[in-house]
Amino acid sequence: MIASLSGTVEAVSLDRTVIDVGGVGYLVHATPATLAGLRVGERVRLATSLVVREDSMTIYGFGDDDERHVFETVQSVSGVGPRLALAMLAVHTPDGLRRAVASEDLAALVRVPGIGRKGAQRITLELGDRLGVPAQAEPGPSSSEVGTDQRDQVVDALVGLGWTTKVADETVSTVLRQADAEIVEEADVAGALRAALRILGAQRG
Repeated sequence: MIASLSGTVEAVSLDRTVIDVGGVGYLVHATPATLAGLRVGERVRLATSLVVREDSMTIYGFGDDDERHVFETVQSVSGVGPRLALAMLAVHTPDGLRRAVASEDLAALVRVPGIGRKGAQRITLELGDRLGVPAQAEPGPSSSEVGTDQRDQVVDALVGLGWTTKVADETVSTVLRQADAEIVEEADVAGALRAALRILGAQRG
């Protein structure tokens, strides 16, 4: 089990990064929010989970141990594999998922690509309280708390995920106007990106 990696960021792409650890480059799959915080040439520590299959060994990386715990726990639900678990964390923070499961908020869960209503019902039923109790929601950021550079990072990340610049820009503007702590949970790029993905997921659904 590879529990964490500490090294230098060699490359960052849409859904993965390469971390140089002692001269060995490890390919790590991660959420857009995690990848948005990485910079080529800088050192980083990622909590990781190694998924072994008959024909592959895949490393998934997370900003902290709590994200990894949630990633591994949700895979105990039938039909939820590592890719879907990662998609859940791309749209929701760990506490966002805890709140959705605890309150049986199916609408929040179906915003994740690949989860329908029946799947959301199964997730809430099978997970129960295994994710733990969500922390108190913190106030979300105002537009003044997310600077121009950070805003551009979120727009660029959404464009990289396939949305047009116009749609990405309008969605980020919506996020920054939104004062509801349930929509924006962190005053940073990762929080704004997750919020934008939630909005776009709801529009698609």
